[in-house]
Amino acid sequence: MSTNHPETPPVTLQSQLNRLLSSLGSDDAASVHGVFGAWSSLVGDAVAAHVQPVKLNGSVLLVEVDDPHWATEMKFLEASLCSKLSHLTTTPVTSLEVRVKRR
Repeated sequence: MSTNHPETPPVTLQSQLNRLLSSLGSDDAASVHGVFGAWSSLVGDAVAAHVQPVKLNGSVLLVEVDDPHWATEMKFLEASLCSKLSHLTTTPVTSLEVRVKRR
């Protein structure tokens, strides 16, 4: 006797990754990849050498800088950078949280 069960749709890696990121309070995988993957082209090589994105948490991007000077610089660039980043994310990036990397 054969039982007909509707096929369960396949689970994709993308959907699992999105679920994991959501449980961590982060944006979806496409947004995270857009921000982290395009970082150097968004900020330029000079800034990227000293400033790294760490976490995208909803509308806030946490960045880590290697010197306090760059923390100040990122505050000057915040509005422009948030605008550029918002084109790559599903949730607009409205602010940066900057922390200085410990040596």
